[in-house]
Amino acid sequence: MDRQPAPSVDHDELVRRIENDLIDGYDEEFELEFDDRQLEALEPGAGGDEATRQVERRRYFRELFRLQGELVKLQDWVAATRQKVVIVFEGRDSAGKGGAIKRITQRLNPRVCRVVALPAPNDRERTQWYFQRYVQHLPAGGEIVLFDRSWYNRAGVERVMGFCSEDEVEEFFRSVPEFERMLVRSGIRLIKYWFSITDEEQHLRFLGRIHDPLKQWKLSPMDLESRVRWEAYTKAKEAMLEHTHIPEAPWWLVHAVDKKRARLNCIAHLLSQMPYEAVPKPLVELPPRVRNPDYTRQPVPAEMVVPEVY
Repeated sequence: MDRQPAPSVDHDELVRRIENDLIDGYDEEFELEFDDRQLEALEPGAGGDEATRQVERRRYFRELFRLQGELVKLQDWVAATRQKVVIVFEGRDSAGKGGAIKRITQRLNPRVCRVVALPAPNDRERTQWYFQRYVQHLPAGGEIVLFDRSWYNRAGVERVMGFCSEDEVEEFFRSVPEFERMLVRSGIRLIKYWFSITDEEQHLRFLGRIHDPLKQWKLSPMDLESRVRWEAYTKAKEAMLEHTHIPEAPWWLVHAVDKKRARLNCIAHLLSQMPYEAVPKPLVELPPRVRNPDYTRQPVPAEMVVPEVY
């Protein structure tokens, strides 16, 4: 397929987008430090666009914290009622899947909610039943598993990059609806999200990664090749949705050009798919510290202590 010309990008727009991505990275750290009682610390600027941006940030934080509080309730309900939950995240490179997953898991117990992001199959795994390496990561009762890419690799990157044959793709399309119906019949709640971005948005995000040293690791040779094969990926996605959008496990499309809105929309929708309710908890009282007069704390050797550089 002939390579399509890259969308024209205004220099000032590119700089603005890179700045926004940097702020988004900082916000990721703030999200773990701030709570809704500290939002006023994000004071607006003197006016204009900066003030509007700060207002939008506060609004985003406030809603994110509210939704994360609901996710904690969901987690407690899943654990208490022994639910089994699988959430699949798919989409083009740089579509924002990882950012959404981080915000879902930020305040949850990793023993209840875990992320599965498998590498390319090794030589042994290539000889197995295709779904086999995914099955071992499915949840037990009381667990939530988030797949950062999933068995749908076969319908996407493997097909577009020629890592599998068309016969294998057709067999995948025949098998995956039955595989997912089996999961649902076994009691697993299966939710599938496709994060959708535009050609221009991916172009800008890739440029941002190229110019941001902290994000260059995210840009792989496979990502660069995906730009060349944009239309092939589009056709593969359309075929995937046509064959695997089933009543038992439908696809849900997340408009992800705006990263922060996409995260909020995804989390809100996820919560709406679960009949969770608050789990009553007993009052926790801190017991008194027991002090033994015969106990003497041993000194720590100086060579074991981390130097206090800061």
